[in-house]
Amino acid sequence: KGRVGGSIMSIKLEHLNYVYSAGTAYEKQALKDVCLEIPHGEFVGIIGHTGSGKSTLIQHLNGLVKATSGALYYDGKNIYEPGYNMRELRNQVGLVFQYPEHQLFEVDVMSDVCFGPKNQGLNPDQCMECALEALKLVGLKEKYYNSSPFELSGGQKRRVAIAGVLAMEPRLLVLDEPAAGLDPEERIHFRNLFAQEAKDKLVLLSTHIIEDVQSVCDRLIVIHGGELLFDGRPEQLVARAQGHVGVFQGYPPQGISCEVTAQVNTAGGILCRAVAEKLPETVQKVEPTLEDAYVYLVGKEGKRP
Repeated sequence: KGRVGGSIMSIKLEHLNYVYSAGTAYEKQALKDVCLEIPHGEFVGIIGHTGSGKSTLIQHLNGLVKATSGALYYDGKNIYEPGYNMRELRNQVGLVFQYPEHQLFEVDVMSDVCFGPKNQGLNPDQCMECALEALKLVGLKEKYYNSSPFELSGGQKRRVAIAGVLAMEPRLLVLDEPAAGLDPEERIHFRNLFAQEAKDKLVLLSTHIIEDVQSVCDRLIVIHGGELLFDGRPEQLVARAQGHVGVFQGYPPQGISCEVTAQVNTAGGILCRAVAEKLPETVQKVEPTLEDAYVYLVGKEGKRP
């Protein structure tokens, strides 16, 4: 349930819009009329290309960025109402940044991970207990606890950044590209850890790597061009691409509008897996993957008049 506040957390976004550099020549709408409701206990994947608006969206969730218009509710309270306790909100919402360097600043790893619990008013022994538990969860070896976080490898820095957030026992855990720069073994470790955390808190994982969400998320949100294109279960998205994925012997011929999602060199030549609105009758159709379905959805959006 989290250390600060005991109720079950839910989030509701109502017609959320965000405009960068409003009123200037560089004005750009990063989020467009986003409506979303997420109850406690879900593991939600947010996927989209770089620049789709997903990072902007999750930075709204702890008040780091304020919407240009619209409302954001936690447990029925709009965080944009005058007098809302933003400090309490940030104790409840743990945000792990895409670049761990942005949230590491103490002289050693242990001090860094203890910082959040200390800020929540815990005594030194309690802070140490929370930090040790979090460091154990992320799998950082004890020999690094007294090292400067800035001397660690990229993967180790990410472990420390995630431990620093977990030590605060947030009720909502928000992760921005948490597997970036990690090797496959580390990515599997963290996927399993986040799935475990989702049992007693709300977890949102933002990524452009489909396999980071396909095996662990209950619900999938696709953002493209600042708009919500899809919100549902992964298998519902896959179903949309049924009949639109095929395998070509060689490259798809010119004149066929399609997106190649995989290419394999075989003894018999090149095989191309491709997604298209209409496939030739002669092409072997195959079951879509989640990645195929995502490419199909975004491709259809790009062809809208």
